[in-house]
This record gives sequence, C-alpha cells and structure tokens, in this order.
Amino acid sequence: MMSYADLEREIDRGTRPELLRDWVLDVLDDVAERRRPLRAVRHPLGFTCLPVNRTGADGICVHAWPAEPPAVRPTTSTMHSHSWDLLSHVLHGRIRNELIEVTEVPADPAWRVYEVHSRGDVDEMAATDRLVTAAPATVETHSAGNSYALRAGGFHTSDVDPGQPAVTVVLGRATPGLCDLSLGAVDGRSHRVRRDRCDAAETARTAREIARLVARG
Repeated sequence: MMSYADLEREIDRGTRPELLRDWVLDVLDDVAERRRPLRAVRHPLGFTCLPVNRTGADGICVHAWPAEPPAVRPTTSTMHSHSWDLLSHVLHGRIRNELIEVTEVPADPAWRVYEVHSRGDVDEMAATDRLVTAAPATVETHSAGNSYALRAGGFHTSDVDPGQPAVTVVLGRATPGLCDLSLGAVDGRSHRVRRDRCDAAETARTAREIARLVARG
C-alpha cells in the first residue's frame, strides 16, 4: 500500500507512471472484490469519487468521469474552489481545467460566494455576504500520463471531452483556515445538498469499469 507521501513523490517525479497505474489497479481490485470497505459517491459535479483514504488533513481519491456523464445541475454553479491543495495524475482520457478570476464587486455583482461545509453525505451551502464577478483566466488540458496541481482557494471548473471518459488519482492536503467555496445566484439562500452514495454492489461494479479504463491507459 503506497502512502500519501509515496504517491506525492511519484507524481512529482513523473518518471514511473506505471507504479501509479499498478497501485490504482490493485486498489480497484480490492474494491471490486469487496476487500476494501468503501462506497463510491456520485459527485454533484458529474464524476464518481472513490474515497480511498481520508486521514487527517490528507486525502487520496480516484475520480472517474463516464463517457456520457449525467446532466450537471448544481444548486449553485460548477465554479468552485477547494480548501485543499490538489495534486492529480491522469490515468485515462483528458481533463480540462478552466481557471476562474474572481473579483469582489459589491455594487454590480454576477455571483454570490457560498461556503460549502460537508458533513457526511450532506453539503451545507451557506450564502455569504461576498458578491463577485467571475471571468475565465486560463484553460489547461491534461491527457493520460500527465499530472497537474490546483492551489487551495483558486476558483476553477473541471470537465472532460464529450463521449470520452477520464480517470484520475487525486491527492488533497487541507489548508488550515480555508473553506470550500462555490459561486451561486446573487439572490440565493443557504441550503443543503445530499450526495448520492452507491451501495456495495454498484461500488464494486463501478470499480471494475474504472479498472478497465485504467488498464487501457
């Protein structure tokens, strides 16, 4: 079992991607055979998350976007920022990240900032007093075999090419004092969103499907 530090080192080096692939395939096999007791989560932003390990401030997940993702209808928007530094390696397909420049404009805002407080499978979407505009700044595309990082607090969107599935292994390290954020309607109110967690059978089936993609590279 590779640790967070082991995975971080291999992603940073970028010299032995086969080690990352083989490790993920071993994890997926454990999930498929129900030797690893986790449940896949259908994320509101359209991908499936396998939470491999969550220990303290560090987290390791496998994210998978299907070839035909469900229509994404978040209660706020797809523009969001993490409270943790993200380091990711693409195992299959291609990921497109659009970095968003957010500017405080209380007089003529386009969006309100919402804090996201996750408790189990429930996300508390808390409307704040921050009123902003948002504009695309940079688009980054990352294909299988590539790695990328997203800093905590940076607003962005992530998606895949139509009809093309993608799989990534994701490392996250929490930054003290930061909160997950999302941009939503200016006149919106605080509300709750429940994430959809798969049962054991569907989690096993999903792990097998992801493994087939990872094995293809």
